[in-house]
Amino acid sequence: MSNKFQSIKGFYDILPEATPLWFKLEDTARRVLSQYGYKNIRMPLVESTDLFVRSVGEHTDIVEKEMYAWEDALNGDKLTLRPEGTAGCVRAVVENNLTYNGPVRLWYSGAMFRHENVQKGRQRQFHQIGVEAFGFNTPEVDAEQIVLLARLWRELGIADVELQINSIGDAHERAEYRNVLIAYFEQHADLLDEDAKRRLHTNPLRILDTKNPRMQAMCEAAPKLLDCLGAETRAHFEGLCKRLNDAGVAYTINPRLVRGLDYYNRTVFEWVTTKLGAQGTIAGGGRYDSLVERLGGDATPACGFGIGLERVFLLMQEYQVVADDAPDVYLVNVGEQAEAAAFGIAERLRNANIQVILHAGGGSFKSQMKKADRSRAKYAVILGDDEVANNEVALKPLLATVKGEQQKLSVEAAVTYLTINL
Repeated sequence: MSNKFQSIKGFYDILPEATPLWFKLEDTARRVLSQYGYKNIRMPLVESTDLFVRSVGEHTDIVEKEMYAWEDALNGDKLTLRPEGTAGCVRAVVENNLTYNGPVRLWYSGAMFRHENVQKGRQRQFHQIGVEAFGFNTPEVDAEQIVLLARLWRELGIADVELQINSIGDAHERAEYRNVLIAYFEQHADLLDEDAKRRLHTNPLRILDTKNPRMQAMCEAAPKLLDCLGAETRAHFEGLCKRLNDAGVAYTINPRLVRGLDYYNRTVFEWVTTKLGAQGTIAGGGRYDSLVERLGGDATPACGFGIGLERVFLLMQEYQVVADDAPDVYLVNVGEQAEAAAFGIAERLRNANIQVILHAGGGSFKSQMKKADRSRAKYAVILGDDEVANNEVALKPLLATVKGEQQKLSVEAAVTYLTINL
């Protein structure tokens, strides 16, 4: 029997060779979000179970079978690892009265947890960036968030992602449509699979999102929610479409597009790709104007989305997006005096904002230079006992793209040279 522990199924390690691309994704997202005025908020991983039951919906897959929930052994509180971020963000906004001085734009990132079947791009611990705007009731912010995502894909080097949009109306319109839809599906009961039968009287809109090939034609022919919208809701959707047209963002109106969570109304959208197989949605969201009030706050319109970071990461790999974390300098040191002096020289280089790997553990000059080459550093700074005595270092370019020949410089001159040429 092996004594080695393994990670739990659906929970995985992100190893050092992958983190540069993760950093590129996260740093780019932070920069783009800042351009649009969104401020970071950080919420707990654990919330009250009832928060998700009341917000996400009692009859959703998340609440019925996917949440990691338990009863606290000390006080009996019912707790859940967050399966999504919007509910916790709304709770934080209400609890801390963040809209007291007017509308706010917020974003957050981190791990979410759902007990799902593990597939490529779908893990039980996964990571999202969530974006939420509170206090805006016109379609400008719906459009802003979609355009923000279009900009993010461009900056990440991702192409061929399709924007799908729809309006699922307000609650009373959806209730009327729900009855129409149930009657339609009951007329085609022989075509419904077990999942659809389970949802028929609890969440019939989700049947429209089925992936079952046997049900596709029936769902395509189902009554359209867009045909049931009132004048105000229709005007909101038309306003969204106009702003997307003005911004040059292409989209497809998908009348079968719904979201899996109960709190959405009016605008819903997804960015999808064909590059990742079944897990083709890389971002999705929409408007949820009733959720703040449902969770104890004042009536506050809201709109937001979530980005599935694992899926975007896979798409960046698909498009061969490159991220480099190579150091600027590998500091080779051979000899007792050189080894003693190298630590201080490395710090002087770092004080000049130069990235340095300091060779540690001894070894021959040849073996250290091999490690310097493998590090992909631009320069080797070479220090021997003679260089220490003369307060100098040898500076050797390591990459074909780095111009110049090996030279000896004083430590001060080497710092200056590297600062200018890196």
